[in-house]
Amino acid sequence: MSSLKPYVARLFVYPIKSLDRVECDRVAILKSGAIKGDRTWAIFDENDNFVNGKGNKKIHALRSELNLETKTLILQIQGTNQTKTFNLVKQQEAICNWLSAYFDFPVEIRQNLDLGFPDDTVSPGPTIVSTATLEEISSWYPQLNTEDIRRRFRANIEIAGVPAFWEDRLFDNADMTVKFQVKEVEFMGVNPCQRCIVVARDSQTGEVYPQFQKTFVQKRKETLPEWTKRSRFNHFFRLAVNTKLSLTEAGKVIEIGDQLDLIN
Repeated sequence: MSSLKPYVARLFVYPIKSLDRVECDRVAILKSGAIKGDRTWAIFDENDNFVNGKGNKKIHALRSELNLETKTLILQIQGTNQTKTFNLVKQQEAICNWLSAYFDFPVEIRQNLDLGFPDDTVSPGPTIVSTATLEEISSWYPQLNTEDIRRRFRANIEIAGVPAFWEDRLFDNADMTVKFQVKEVEFMGVNPCQRCIVVARDSQTGEVYPQFQKTFVQKRKETLPEWTKRSRFNHFFRLAVNTKLSLTEAGKVIEIGDQLDLIN
């Protein structure tokens, strides 16, 4: 344990929920405990439901590229030359019109600068996984590589310097949290993240990988490390760690190379 030196290897935000990621060198913490720029925007239908991969497979073929500084957004339909450039802040009506035409029903883009639109509003902090974990999972699927797995599971913080599933140390029994620090930022690890059926699909085509969930559940159970709290697995379709942060962490920054330390 003392020889392990986990550190931040990669940082990702997903500015528009369900669309493509932006890789960062550093991210800042909001008062809510979420990281700035993550799931800040989301697409909604007329019934106030998210337009996401769970309910609409067309989301997978929608490519997005966002400059976080200028808010320049490029949208493209996968496999075509159909691209359109917008300013995400100033041209929301035009964006909504373009997306409505793509989905073939009216949609609206909404913004939440304080919390964003996380799946887990109780633990809205960044999700954490290790590079070794992604590499291990990719070995379970002959047709997939580590990058394929990375895109499917969409974690915010990827740590290196540790073995596969080391991040399972960052949660405990259901009534407890695990405190740890990434440099000066103090986290509370809450639980292993429950996954949905969307991860069984190719993130860019929507094509379903045969027996993805069945294989994952079987292998996750078989490879569960001795340090993992087995009681937290009512099922084994879980990966990465959900976190929360206190108000005291607001404004602090996480950077590539920052070391992760458990707090006794």
